[in-house]
Amino acid sequence: MKKTIAILLAVLLAIPGFAAKKEKKETPSNKPVFTTIKEMPITSVKNQNRSGTCWAYSTLSFFESEILKKTGKTYDLAEMFVCNKDYMERAELTVRMHGDSQFEQGGSAGDVLLIIKNHGIVPEDAMAKPGTMIGDTLANFNEFFSVMNPFVNAVATNKAKTISNQWKPGLQGILDAYLGKTPESFTYQGQQYTPKTFAASLGLDWNDYVSITSYTHHPFYTSFAVEVQDNWRWDHSYNVPMDEMMRIIDNALDNGYTVAWGGDVSDEGFTRQGLAILYNTKSAEGLTGSDQAKWLKLKAADRKNFIDSLGVNAPEMIPSQEQRQKDFDGWELTDDHGMHIYGLAKDQNGKEYYMVKNSWGLTGDYQGIWYMTKSYIAARTMDFLINKNAIPADIRKKLGI
Repeated sequence: MKKTIAILLAVLLAIPGFAAKKEKKETPSNKPVFTTIKEMPITSVKNQNRSGTCWAYSTLSFFESEILKKTGKTYDLAEMFVCNKDYMERAELTVRMHGDSQFEQGGSAGDVLLIIKNHGIVPEDAMAKPGTMIGDTLANFNEFFSVMNPFVNAVATNKAKTISNQWKPGLQGILDAYLGKTPESFTYQGQQYTPKTFAASLGLDWNDYVSITSYTHHPFYTSFAVEVQDNWRWDHSYNVPMDEMMRIIDNALDNGYTVAWGGDVSDEGFTRQGLAILYNTKSAEGLTGSDQAKWLKLKAADRKNFIDSLGVNAPEMIPSQEQRQKDFDGWELTDDHGMHIYGLAKDQNGKEYYMVKNSWGLTGDYQGIWYMTKSYIAARTMDFLINKNAIPADIRKKLGI
């Protein structure tokens, strides 16, 4: 019987019409087919797992690509070294501010740059593997921060007239227990290093990196501290018009550079399958064949499922400087996630997408890579870190850098 069924199935598959229908069902016409236009070298996709450390993963990925461009050498730099140093400094500020400064897992690309400048960096092998200190296989900050947050807040909001510095070794013990102790020296490929001498050996000028943003509540071609909670150091970003912000990204890719991007991924157009499209929901209403009243009665999940089903055919909004500012002031453009822009591709309709490396492991349809339209990036960028040599000469002149 089994032999008869197998023979029948083989005959059906051999029929052209049967095979074509099956292929059509598996490959919907709205599924994107990407062609790579340009692609810079990147290191392997990592997994931040249960930790709010995208800022460390994305920025170190960016620096790893910078090293590849400059020297041709591949490195895996240690995110937990950066976190260990950064959380101590963030706690120090929180205590100085008597608790009036947010102490959370998030951070910015500027944190990573300043940690490297002030403390150096180490390769992944010089630190404990993320998560291993608590018996996990990947980074897991759930217990870690539930222990550390009350500790820092207790010190910062203490009612005593004066406090000692004994809380620092106590906090350092927590950091070392969960993240691993940062080495004072180590051996890498037969050479002895300290974190600072290792950073100096990587071939980069750490003063080459600047942050770019685009808002109208500060003058263009000046710098200011973007007012988001994770920018707790109040690092400054250069402010340029939106079209010039996008020119900087394109110029970087044209010249072999990549971008450490920070922005909003809470938008409904950012899918977990590996796409980010600036959905135009008003235009989508007409595509349902129903009136607006019926569209508005649909549950939010049903509306999203319908738009997601359009794939590359989903209508997009045209981003504008005015809308960026409105969204920022209205809390609709938020500082959610850090990723690494490293290439440019186009779909079967000719629409261009940035190729973006995520830090959620080999997830989605593209094994940890997201394809984000230029409109999405223009509308949802908070700021980004870039090599100043990647900025067009005319814009650098306006900025004075």
